[in-house]
Amino acid sequence: QVHLVESGGGLVQPGGSLRLSCTASGIIFNGYHIRWYRQAPGKKRDLVAFITSGGSTTYADSVKGRFTIFRDNAANTVYLQMNSLKPDDTAVYYCNVYYGASDYWGQGTQVTVSS
Repeated sequence: QVHLVESGGGLVQPGGSLRLSCTASGIIFNGYHIRWYRQAPGKKRDLVAFITSGGSTTYADSVKGRFTIFRDNAANTVYLQMNSLKPDDTAVYYCNVYYGASDYWGQGTQVTVSS
């Protein structure tokens, strides 16, 4: 079966940086599009960044210029580099892949931006 595992979250001060990782098992990321989403308490789950199998990227306006999505296909891992973090970035971050006509999600990793 397909499993996605996110890691790298934690507590960081405003203006700080974190790098999140999403590592897959049961699927080879090479050839699939991968998305990062986030969900804050009381809010819906929103798309943050998207990377195609060919490496093209798309970002939500709220993170454009601060976040970077990239992939290491040999490691079966997709990363989200987050810089200049703001309190509004506080959320649980999830990676997602659409495979075999189904959406697969990891358990999420908590990012808290606070002084």
